[in-house]
Amino acid sequence: MRRACAATAIAVAIACIASHAIARGPAKSDLSAVWTNSSLTELERPIGFKNLTLSDTEAAAYERRRPGEIFATEVDDVGGRQSESVGWDTELKLTRIAGQARTSWLIDPADGQLPYSAAGRAALAEGRARAGGVAGPEDRSIAERCLLPGRGASGPPLLANPYANLTQIVQTRDAVVIALENNHDVRIIRLGVTTHLPPTVRPWMGDTIGHWEGRTLVAETTNFNPGEFFRAPTAPLISAQGKVTERFTRLSPTALHYEFEVDDPITYTQVWRGEMMFLATKGPLYEYACHEGNYALGNILAGARRQEAETTASARLAKTH
Repeated sequence: MRRACAATAIAVAIACIASHAIARGPAKSDLSAVWTNSSLTELERPIGFKNLTLSDTEAAAYERRRPGEIFATEVDDVGGRQSESVGWDTELKLTRIAGQARTSWLIDPADGQLPYSAAGRAALAEGRARAGGVAGPEDRSIAERCLLPGRGASGPPLLANPYANLTQIVQTRDAVVIALENNHDVRIIRLGVTTHLPPTVRPWMGDTIGHWEGRTLVAETTNFNPGEFFRAPTAPLISAQGKVTERFTRLSPTALHYEFEVDDPITYTQVWRGEMMFLATKGPLYEYACHEGNYALGNILAGARRQEAETTASARLAKTH
């Protein structure tokens, strides 16, 4: 039964944690809970901030003004409004680690900016350009296609979305399962193994194996899917050759410290690292129903076909005069 819990979808995983005494890893290593990493802090440091931390006064001022900036600056390629901004939680606060408000999750490089290589910047530009295309569904982002959450929320590394940020961790002897509310994606960290899947097998979120170092779960992910360059509009690029190392440490019943390191010499000029906090929450994971309610993708493509037809009709009419 334990193996089935780790290998099946989110519904079974949640049922298992509620009804079984699950075997754990070493003492004090129980990561099981429903967590949230909702935050105004983002991966990269905003322009205007030089330091990693802010004073309480600076943090309070930023937390007051930032929601208004989000709604004012987020625009879409259709109709002048960004749909994601409508779902932003306006009560978000900055991430605090050891009592200090953070301006970015990135801690290395020290400037809080992703260290893209020339090849990485070219791939980033290509991904952003393609994500706004309208030739077919493959031109839209993976989030719009209901494949993965936007903004890197599915990980690795685990980042955050403006909404639906609950994450449930289910822990067994053989695996740690990370179930996301957003798009209901599920990551399975296989324990007790030291080799990854063959390089020809490349899941959307890569292949993750893990081990315990004391009370810290260390997870290593490789075998990224080349299609993940569609992270580009709102999340960091990771090439098919990239490797992500994550460290999960439960500090208390309500706090989980999360560290991550990305090693991708094709896309970046150096290894980069970050950290954040996950806080326990009582809220259950709600149904996301992305595909079931995804009228936007069809309407975007239908609108593009309508524009093309009108342009063709106008050109034909012009030729007759």
